Amino acid sequence: METLGLLPHSNLCITSRNFQNEQSRKLNQNKCGLNFSKPSALKLKQSYHKSKFQVRADGGDDPAQQMKEMAAARKRWENLIREEKVKVLTPREAGYAIQLTNKTLLDVRPSIEHKKAWVKGSSWVPIFDVENNLDVGTISKKIMNFTMGGWWSGVPTLSYDNEFVSKVEEKFPKDTDLIVACQKGLRSLAACEQLYNAGYRNLFWIQGGLEAAEEEDLEREGPQPFKFAGIGGVSEFLGWTDQQRAAAAKEGWGYRLVFSARLVWISCRMKRL
Repeated sequence: METLGLLPHSNLCITSRNFQNEQSRKLNQNKCGLNFSKPSALKLKQSYHKSKFQVRADGGDDPAQQMKEMAAARKRWENLIREEKVKVLTPREAGYAIQLTNKTLLDVRPSIEHKKAWVKGSSWVPIFDVENNLDVGTISKKIMNFTMGGWWSGVPTLSYDNEFVSKVEEKFPKDTDLIVACQKGLRSLAACEQLYNAGYRNLFWIQGGLEAAEEEDLEREGPQPFKFAGIGGVSEFLGWTDQQRAAAAKEGWGYRLVFSARLVWISCRMKRL
């Protein structure tokens, strides 16, 4: 496995160097369930923005300390995958596994993403969720998050749920086969680490998260496609996210005109001010 790289100021994502050149690994069903080949050339391309993701709260608001914690976390996650303590699945493989072996998909996304789209029959236990406290410290973080880009991306201030593991333990015994998923694939790795440390040994991780899934890969419920569950803010309203641009390329001009009309409307409103 290649060394994990840390790239600042871009979306958190999981990719494989040969992902675009390889077809999905074949699933072999036997008495023990499904066997998955060991991932090759898996690389964690990760950038960090403190308003989007925090591995631990210990670093506080110190960016340097947070970066150190993230660097330490990515090494631990690399070892989990390299040593096959956590097995890697593509979204399509996860769909096959759910259909053929009745494995459980554990959705660890925050409520703002989960309410837009979720896998039918999945269980939802967020490892991070929207911070709803109104104390001075939280309000300060919310203001900073908004001014640092939250207004554009729609990403809210998230807080770690200290009871995450205990909530999972209430639902599933430790010998359960759990397919763990988030939106982009990073928070689910953090969840896998905590669950493994708590004694879960049959853990599967969806590479790239639900955002990497095509509509035919997993049975979806909810008002939006999986790819749109993680977008928001002004960028979503104007249709300027990568996910919406990709959809516009497929849908054609009718899709683009909707967002062009919104941009014209905003321009007219600003001129009147």
